[in-house]
Amino acid sequence: MKSWKLILASGSPRRRELLHQLELEFQVITSDVEEHVDPTLTPDQVVQALALQKAEAVSFEQEVGTVTVGADTVVVLDGEILGKPKDKAEAHEMLARLSGRSHEVYTGIAVVVKGSDETKSWTRARRTEVWMRDLDDEKREWYVETGEPMDKAGSYGIQGYGATLVDRIEGCYFNVVGFPLALFDELLEEIGLPVIKTFGKK
Repeated sequence: MKSWKLILASGSPRRRELLHQLELEFQVITSDVEEHVDPTLTPDQVVQALALQKAEAVSFEQEVGTVTVGADTVVVLDGEILGKPKDKAEAHEMLARLSGRSHEVYTGIAVVVKGSDETKSWTRARRTEVWMRDLDDEKREWYVETGEPMDKAGSYGIQGYGATLVDRIEGCYFNVVGFPLALFDELLEEIGLPVIKTFGKK
């Protein structure tokens, strides 16, 4: 009988699919916490802080023996964090800025473990560099009209139609998708709860 329960504090279908890929047993509870970060933080600190806010908000309501995981991903260009576009025009603008250049993607993971004596938390972040192809007006127009950019940081998703926009990457692919699986496994191993052994389907 398993003594730990895994909760994903994210409504992201990409993160859910990645955990399913590992055949893990987990529950999804979306965090509706209002995100606040110190503007002086670096991108890797921002994603860790936001991931922790999400995980802590969900963990607070959970029982002992729960491991809650939060995550946050940002796209960074010239030191500026690019969020999700507010409309199609902004999506066009972001894609034009990314065109033919490299940018960085940071994903932070937070794990909150609710034990019998105390609640502990850990955070980690990973960085991947992404080179975008030259995107002309027609290519950007096509991509924006797919609707895919509208819920994505930086206005693209590498796992969908956006794969056709990316020339190459340096670093973890899953980090760009929004959940670096190797980093997640490393963190849980450090805690003493190896992912597959602890939450894998028997």
